[in-house]
Amino acid sequence: MDFELNEDQAQFQQVLRDFVDSEIVPVAQEWEHAGRYPTEIVAKMAELGLFGLLIPEEYGGVDADFVTFTLVFEEIARGWMGVAGILGSHSVSTWMINRHGTEEQKRTYLPELATGARRTGIALTEPDAGTDLQGIRTTAERDGDHYVINGSKMWITNARYADPLPVLVKTDRTASPAHKGMSVLLVDAGTPGFTVTKDIPKLGYKGTESCEVVFEDVRVPAANLLGGVEGRGMQQVLSALETGRLNIAGRSLGIAQRSYDEALSYAGERKAFGKPIAEFQAIQIRIAEMATQLQAARLLSYWSASKLDRGERADLETGMAKLFASEVALQAAQDSMRVHGGYGYSAEFEIERLYRDSILMTIGEGTSDIMRTVIAKSLSAGKGKVGW
Repeated sequence: MDFELNEDQAQFQQVLRDFVDSEIVPVAQEWEHAGRYPTEIVAKMAELGLFGLLIPEEYGGVDADFVTFTLVFEEIARGWMGVAGILGSHSVSTWMINRHGTEEQKRTYLPELATGARRTGIALTEPDAGTDLQGIRTTAERDGDHYVINGSKMWITNARYADPLPVLVKTDRTASPAHKGMSVLLVDAGTPGFTVTKDIPKLGYKGTESCEVVFEDVRVPAANLLGGVEGRGMQQVLSALETGRLNIAGRSLGIAQRSYDEALSYAGERKAFGKPIAEFQAIQIRIAEMATQLQAARLLSYWSASKLDRGERADLETGMAKLFASEVALQAAQDSMRVHGGYGYSAEFEIERLYRDSILMTIGEGTSDIMRTVIAKSLSAGKGKVGW
């Protein structure tokens, strides 16, 4: 039983840490409040090969293991969670294209997606369908050698930059159960009728856009049907969401770590009644709890990543990691804000941004209650167990 990173992982972590400390931390607060898109940071991430994390080397990617994948999101989110989101949606999509795409689709898209020359995302959620993806209304009807898409999607990260954008659609509205009539189509940027209509205002998760997109008689070549076979869209999406839950767990670790770091530093500097507040037992108890929960979340997250690295199914484990780490991130941000007192409520301190970003972690890629349902169903079906 080994709880340490291997040499390659540790070296890569240090490269990422240096990048985050030099390129992200100094500008995150200012750019986030200004609503500025982090163009320069994105370019540097491309130079580091981060857009090719889950793309095989034969297509120009890094082909990183899932432990490395998780630590990437932990380190970047420690600096600015919104930037990690740009990479997160891209990675989920590239994994899905590589896992389920035809060879032609992989050779068409993956090489440029690996370098960051192209970026991508994934369009699932609709105004009336979030958790219940079988309730989507966006349709795609076959017309000769094309599909014609009509509908809309909400909360789409990277929507303005995605090329292609994988879109979950209903290719057979009469199918029962509904998921048997669902497919994924790869929509190229600039396709007539495909419009990004607005950016959705948000409490946090700034730096990257979250958009509404509309499809009006969008004609997509039949060759862009992911995998080349109708009716497999739901399975393709759900398999990709395992990696999505892992990147949310990693982002949660980054938020929790930064919240803890800020609390510990502030407690050592802030004085009350003639001594640092770190000497008061109430503060000590809060910091000790933060540290313990953070390390537990980290071990759970990297344990689930290790299972994926062994080629095993890990919807139970990634669900546990996402659930626990996201709740730890939210609690750590709240506790750090309490340690900061009134200053924690000020936009001049990092903690208010960390708090706003932490809330999304309990919602994105499945709410905490949905994760509990996923975990319970896996256990009841005998797909996993607790204990040796």
